[in-house]
Amino acid sequence: MLDEEPGRKRRRQWVHPIIAQRLQKGQFHTLFNDLRQDPNKFKAYCRMSMEAFDHLLVSLYPDLSFQDTSMRRCISPEQRFIVTLRFLATGNSFASLHFEFLLGISTISGIVCHTCKVIWQRLREAVMPTPKAEDWLRIAEGFYQSAQFPNCIGALDGKHIRVKKPPHSGSRYFNYKQYFSVVLMALADSNYKFVIVDIGAYGSTSDSRIFSASRMGERLQTNQLALPEPSRLPGSAGPPAPFVIVADEGFALSPHMMRPFPRRDLDDRKRIFNYRLTRARRYVECAFGILSSKWRVFMSSIQMNQDNATLVIQACVLLHNFTRIHDASTDADLGLNMTTPVSLDLGRPGRPGTAGLAVREIYADYFCSPEGALSWQLDAIRGRR
Repeated sequence: MLDEEPGRKRRRQWVHPIIAQRLQKGQFHTLFNDLRQDPNKFKAYCRMSMEAFDHLLVSLYPDLSFQDTSMRRCISPEQRFIVTLRFLATGNSFASLHFEFLLGISTISGIVCHTCKVIWQRLREAVMPTPKAEDWLRIAEGFYQSAQFPNCIGALDGKHIRVKKPPHSGSRYFNYKQYFSVVLMALADSNYKFVIVDIGAYGSTSDSRIFSASRMGERLQTNQLALPEPSRLPGSAGPPAPFVIVADEGFALSPHMMRPFPRRDLDDRKRIFNYRLTRARRYVECAFGILSSKWRVFMSSIQMNQDNATLVIQACVLLHNFTRIHDASTDADLGLNMTTPVSLDLGRPGRPGTAGLAVREIYADYFCSPEGALSWQLDAIRGRR
């Protein structure tokens, strides 16, 4: 008989007696079929409708299927998907899921990481493809109809995702909110879907620097995003205006990036521009809110290494878009009212470029013109509504 490896703890049993009862007492085997009898309970449990679940499972099935061995039965694709959804939907630890599904902790960890990777590989082109010129035009039409901001191709912002401190990272991940994080930089459309994302930047880095260093920012600066040609604003006889992204004061002004006027020397015209920009910009903030409320793994620190945390964030972003497409909620369901006034976050003065200043002036003039003005905008900026 071979000697055991020195320092290695001898395994007492091949399978723990509790885990051995998985087929009889595990949550998947006792609850899943009952949930399928009640669509509302199923959606609350999986964070998506039964139809959306089945549709997505068909796409993921080949990569989640494994063969039985002479030693043990494999875990079915359905159970792998359910375990992953419950982790993303609740943020429960692997230890908690271990007692719910009667699977080993390391097994659950492997299932979650593998399934998130498969979701990113299989779903990305379907729900977050690289935008083309016609896609930008469709997004711009959505912003004009919903937020009355023409030629807007997206709202941009960054969200800090809380993570455990990576080893030997110093203060690189420690953000101004006093916790460790990576940044999800996202461009969202008027349906609260993410169009382009950049994931994994240090929490200590500013939004402007993250965007400039991202592939999204580089492609915007080098005119590689396939943006439509500038066009006149609706009803206007003025010069053609470029298609723009709306963002807060944390980003640099440029011909394709609009930020609010700084706080100093604000007149009604500048306040109106800030108000109109903020109405469009909050779509990305609402998208982040919907993402976090549905996938509550973001409500606490993700206790995984950086690579696996990135996989989790990627999967949640795609599942967010997938459910927006297949289970789209109304504004009332989300608790949103896009016709109400918004508070103006005017920010600090920056150092914008000349071309960006000129483009901002075109939009500011348009929003105060008869063709572009809203009937309530003056009341909104003066606090009478």
